[in-house]
Amino acid sequence: MSDYDVIIVGAGLGGGIAAGVLAEAGQRVLLLERGHDLSYPAIPADHLRNHRLALYGDNTTADPAGHPRVFLDSAHPEHPRIVRPHDSAYNLNAFTVGGGARVWGMQAWRFHPDDFRMASRYGVPEGSSLADWPLSYDELAPFYERAEHEIGVAGDHARDTHAPRARDFPMPPVPLNAQGAWLARGAAALGWPAFTPPLAVNTTPHLGRAACIQCNQCIGFACPTDSKNGSHNTLLPRALATGRCELITRAHAARILTDASGRATGVEFFAPAAPDSAQIERRTARAKTIIIASGAIETARLLQLSASSLHPHGLGNHSGHLGRHLQGHYYPTAFGIMPRDAVGERTQFGPGVCIGTTRFNHGNPGVIGGAMLANDFVKLPIIAWRSMLPPDTPRWGLANKHALRDLYWRVVDVKGPVQEIPSPDSRVTLDPTVRDRFGLPVARLSGTTHPETVRTAEFIRHRAEDWLRASGAERVWSWPPELKLSAGQHQAGTCRMSADPRDGVTDRWGRVHGHDNVFLTDGSLHVTNGGFNPALTIMALAFRTAAHLAAPR
Repeated sequence: MSDYDVIIVGAGLGGGIAAGVLAEAGQRVLLLERGHDLSYPAIPADHLRNHRLALYGDNTTADPAGHPRVFLDSAHPEHPRIVRPHDSAYNLNAFTVGGGARVWGMQAWRFHPDDFRMASRYGVPEGSSLADWPLSYDELAPFYERAEHEIGVAGDHARDTHAPRARDFPMPPVPLNAQGAWLARGAAALGWPAFTPPLAVNTTPHLGRAACIQCNQCIGFACPTDSKNGSHNTLLPRALATGRCELITRAHAARILTDASGRATGVEFFAPAAPDSAQIERRTARAKTIIIASGAIETARLLQLSASSLHPHGLGNHSGHLGRHLQGHYYPTAFGIMPRDAVGERTQFGPGVCIGTTRFNHGNPGVIGGAMLANDFVKLPIIAWRSMLPPDTPRWGLANKHALRDLYWRVVDVKGPVQEIPSPDSRVTLDPTVRDRFGLPVARLSGTTHPETVRTAEFIRHRAEDWLRASGAERVWSWPPELKLSAGQHQAGTCRMSADPRDGVTDRWGRVHGHDNVFLTDGSLHVTNGGFNPALTIMALAFRTAAHLAAPR
């Protein structure tokens, strides 16, 4: 007999949602999380060590030296570089129960219907791996709705019309700050539809938790009022309340176990000998179903670590797609200086993001896809100093101090996540020599996105400049994008869905082709990553897969 009905690896958005749905359906669930279950005070508010600026580390990784990766820069492929979690080349997701949603910026967009049929709409650029999803927007729409209501999303139902919906958001949108009001006038002058982006934050008390207090230290940090929403404060507590979900933290999955026939039977992992013990031991657990929800990089790594005589290149690597098509989001950004008379007392009220447009997600002549554009989150002063000042501003001294004092309240940046064109050469493999603290091969990241992504990003950069100029910016500047590997906290695509097993790693339910009891519920499933933040799509797919597994057979 199996120890559990389901083992889930990863307690982020996808894993926490799956745990809640399945435990409430009566299944016995073991949830393994590599990080700690961090309380609000345990996630530091250090401005130099956080998930928005990790100059000297981040604020969730307890043992950064024990979890290196290897980055192969396309410009210097002969020199692989070992990177730690605080290095931008690492492409870190948070190490804690709740995953990135503990420190995220909460943008909770539905993908556009055409995001699911990119190849059909635009064709396949030479050298790319652009493909259609094996499911449509209409099939996912009920689960977008479920995520919006069970996790909690605030939005503008009347004007957010880029994707059809049957039901209003459960909460009203965040209010405009002075930047948003200023940009709204510019959008009106251009004839662009603009509205408040959907955010997974309580704008009113919701599901027993307080409303946002609009502090200006949001993204990169934990929420002081627990009004930033994710699985950690919704579906996961529901799972634990059933008594049928066991959560083990500091648990590092080593491989998926398989029997002589190749069927998955359980998970081998490293975990403390007791909850508060420093002693780590190798353990195994058995289950009827295995779900992996570790993020696109670590999920691909775990499947590769699970190689066997029947699957010598990794579980699910029957067609060579495992670890390929790694995507994230380019974020072309333009900066503009607001006139002094436009700066109001609400300029730095958080979260900051309060106006966006979907005018350029599709239908751009000569461009494949596009991006949503929006204003940005309130910036830490150190981030403003590093990235927000005009390029000719002195980098030190009295002139720099005067510029930062004057412009901190007046510089606005507009940016958007570009619909990337995937490349089969942008990939995750196992490094042949570097090991983590448990002696396991670490992830090696290599390749770049496709050149078409750069063209799209350049188009979006100019649209961001247009918006700032139309709003009356005193000065506008930006920098052109370059070809590079892209992943980051929006990582996706390494185990993409496909109708035909020859074209991907999983089927339309997130089930690994050829393995009827191994499922994935994270961004690795994404065939394309949309021109929007991908979190709500991860949540919707997790609800859909979990509902499928919970249905009576």
